[in-house]
Amino acid sequence: MRKGLIFGFAALAAIASVTASGAARAAGEAEPLPHVEWSFDGPFGTFDRAALQRGLQVYREVCAGCHSLKYIAFRDLAALGYDEDELKAIAAEYTVVDGPDDEGEMFERAGRPSDYFPSPFANDKAAAASNGGAVPPDLSLMAKARVGGPTYAYALLTGYEDPPADFPGDNYNLYFPGHQIAMAAPLFEDGVEYADGTPATVEQMAKDVSHFLMWTAEPKLENRKGMGIKVLIFLVVFTGVLYAAKRKVWADVHH
Repeated sequence: MRKGLIFGFAALAAIASVTASGAARAAGEAEPLPHVEWSFDGPFGTFDRAALQRGLQVYREVCAGCHSLKYIAFRDLAALGYDEDELKAIAAEYTVVDGPDDEGEMFERAGRPSDYFPSPFANDKAAAASNGGAVPPDLSLMAKARVGGPTYAYALLTGYEDPPADFPGDNYNLYFPGHQIAMAAPLFEDGVEYADGTPATVEQMAKDVSHFLMWTAEPKLENRKGMGIKVLIFLVVFTGVLYAAKRKVWADVHH
């Protein structure tokens, strides 16, 4: 009797599990994120400057039309390996609003290294009007704001597929909860022409811009890791000194 009850409960649990998983799939549960190796992973990881520069290029040529990067100044790009003249040239490609002037009027001028990346829209209402009612999020901190960080960004950018026949929308993404995403696929093969000649596959562009967004979200990552290593070395040395001092103080007792 007891064995029968146990078997019955187990069967019910199995049925409930299958039903729940089926309901989750029907509701459009997102796929697990893929495994992606990043140069900045681990305690000794660092940013890949070439990848950062390619990622900046993808942001400027693809993402900047909709997404702002309001917490990054052009002079910050020096960390990517650009010199002063290159920073001035990049900044000058943008028009920023400044002022007021002596007459109290705002005016436009070419960007300077001290300026921040300007928003592609004048305000949120203009952004929503241009994007079907949705305001594209600022990308400055996006790699830290989403579970999975840069891997989530990479997965999202490479997760577009043709929707099933019964799918209610047009933009189907494997890794987006519910699979229905407002943003159409932004990346296409050879969508940019990399300055360093790297083939611009969708996967390469997605990885480069995700790498770049990790830097925008945590530009001091390398400094933080370096400080952590120094602290660990100090603690190891300090522990050795304390042990040697203890041995010397208690030498007479031990003998």
